[in-house]
Amino acid sequence: MSEAPLYAPQEPIFPRRVSGPFRRFKWWIMLFTLGIYYLTPWIRWDRGPNLPDQAVLIDLSTRRFYFFWIEIWPHEFYFVAGLLIMAGLGLFLFTSALGRVWCGYACPQTVWTDLFILVERWIEGDRNARVRLYKAKWDLKKWRLRITKWVVWMAIAVATGGAWVFYFADAPTLLRDLVTLNGHPVAYITIAILTATTFLFGGFLREQVCIYMCPWPRIQAAMMDPDTITVAYREWRGEPRGKGNVRKRDRAAAEKAEREAQAAGDGQTVRYKATPYPNRPLQVGGTPTLTAMVEEHGDCIDCMACVNVCPMGIDIRDGQQMECITCALCIDACDDVMAKIGKPRGLIDYLALSDEEAERAGEAPKPIWQHVFRPRTLVYTAMWAAIGLGLVYALFIRSDIELTVSPVRNPTFVMQSDGSIRNIYDVRLRNKTGEDRELHLSLTSDATLRIDLEGGGRDLSVDVPADTTILQRVYVTARPQDPAATTDMTALRFWVEDLESNERASIPSTFNGRDQ
Repeated sequence: MSEAPLYAPQEPIFPRRVSGPFRRFKWWIMLFTLGIYYLTPWIRWDRGPNLPDQAVLIDLSTRRFYFFWIEIWPHEFYFVAGLLIMAGLGLFLFTSALGRVWCGYACPQTVWTDLFILVERWIEGDRNARVRLYKAKWDLKKWRLRITKWVVWMAIAVATGGAWVFYFADAPTLLRDLVTLNGHPVAYITIAILTATTFLFGGFLREQVCIYMCPWPRIQAAMMDPDTITVAYREWRGEPRGKGNVRKRDRAAAEKAEREAQAAGDGQTVRYKATPYPNRPLQVGGTPTLTAMVEEHGDCIDCMACVNVCPMGIDIRDGQQMECITCALCIDACDDVMAKIGKPRGLIDYLALSDEEAERAGEAPKPIWQHVFRPRTLVYTAMWAAIGLGLVYALFIRSDIELTVSPVRNPTFVMQSDGSIRNIYDVRLRNKTGEDRELHLSLTSDATLRIDLEGGGRDLSVDVPADTTILQRVYVTARPQDPAATTDMTALRFWVEDLESNERASIPSTFNGRDQ
């Protein structure tokens, strides 16, 4: 007896074209996100003569991140960390309130897969044509269609990889260098890697990335509960399913009920149960006393439209599944079928599982706002807003000039020939403006201390070029008779002042004397 394989072979999925409000919304999201990704590196922003004019730039050479009027320095990485935390909390918030809306609408894998499927449908046709082509032998037509599709996919993949590297250097300059083969090897390697992954993930792996490579489908269960609004099937309304024309089935059931009623005789009531939902009385044979209870099918006619449009290849009627990305294409497909057979929309819809149970019992569902504003979502919102406000506050209070101080502790102090005690400090002066500035150094302390600059004597002013950090060695001295010279540790504070704008910044430190 042969053992069953551990892994099932991949079944190719060919989603059918569908139209509707959710599909149109996804088109707009795709255009918006792709437009941002491809066009942002080409937006210019004037920061002055000494700074780059690219609006969004991650400048690795100077270790800066430019975002329009905002400039993030390496020591301000906490802004990036805060944004990442906000992104995580935002993902938790939207998943708790609305299910996997990120996966269904804005995830890069979803966006690029949608784009690749659009190209595939444009070249090879809709679902049935693509299925026939997949099963066909490799003749000239199949090779022509496949190669054409792969060439377009490759062009999109190259554009995707190229757009990524433009965020790390001046886009026009880098494009010229790439075209003339004068670009850095790292740029070509990065483009090649991103081209290969985009081509592979968007063209071939598709749903496999979401199911097996992405951890979020397995995490989402902790973020969702019965009050989360998600894509679901109203089983109470759709079951049992039935193919074909329901009215013809009812007439056949009525004729059978009539025959049974005639066989039973006058004055008898015969009940013929075709299916259990819903009950509907029916007059038969022209005899009012003879009634057949014909119970017709649910609204679902088992047309498989919801399955055929699903990019994940699942059947939403089977309940909540890890593979579902809540893209809502099944809603558009089902609503279209319901309109054609004269049934109300919403057999498949965005709803909470708790509402489905309430509707099954004949109760009214909760208002949408009660599902969105729950204790869990309010906590996520408060945390998200608190971090965001903190980052905005930190952004607006930061100074254009800064300093950091690193005491030289090898040795901790130096005793000079006259008995005075000297401490050495490495002070980094940072000018974050677009102009050269003259910065003046000073210190304050309860003790009597003297400050000197290496190479500058008693002149405590330092010229710092625009958008630059310089290292300045500073000496702090205590006379032999001063208490700081014989005290193990004395508190002090370094100050730096911009002589043009009078803006000041400070940082605390300590002075080490000889411990008697």
